[in-house]
Amino acid sequence: MTRRTIATREAPAAIGTYSQAVAAGGAVWLSGQIPLDPATMTMVEGDIEAEVRQVFNNIAAVAAAAGASLDDVVRFTVFLTDLGDFAVVNRVMEDLLQPPYPARVTVQVAALPKGARVEIDAVLVPGN
Repeated sequence: MTRRTIATREAPAAIGTYSQAVAAGGAVWLSGQIPLDPATMTMVEGDIEAEVRQVFNNIAAVAAAAGASLDDVVRFTVFLTDLGDFAVVNRVMEDLLQPPYPARVTVQVAALPKGARVEIDAVLVPGN
């Protein structure tokens, strides 16, 4: 199986030993994104909605670098430090995505990198 890494300056650079995304077997596996501004590599300021929107901007940028879009996502995994923010994630997803919606898993975690309140990863299949 051939695999290739995906990278773009339009999304935050990896802050560890991972790639922004890897394409393999007809799918693209996006690493988790936190609400970092790719230009400054600092966390966006504002409420949880601002964080969630920045995460989706970052995911969209990596998807575009893979020749795809949010419409090609088949599954999201959402990590929240407070499940009370679940409604905000739903509202942002409803603004940005069209039915049929992708599959999704949402879990509450104790902490996320850089003090983020949300991290989301994705699997997409371009042209699905």
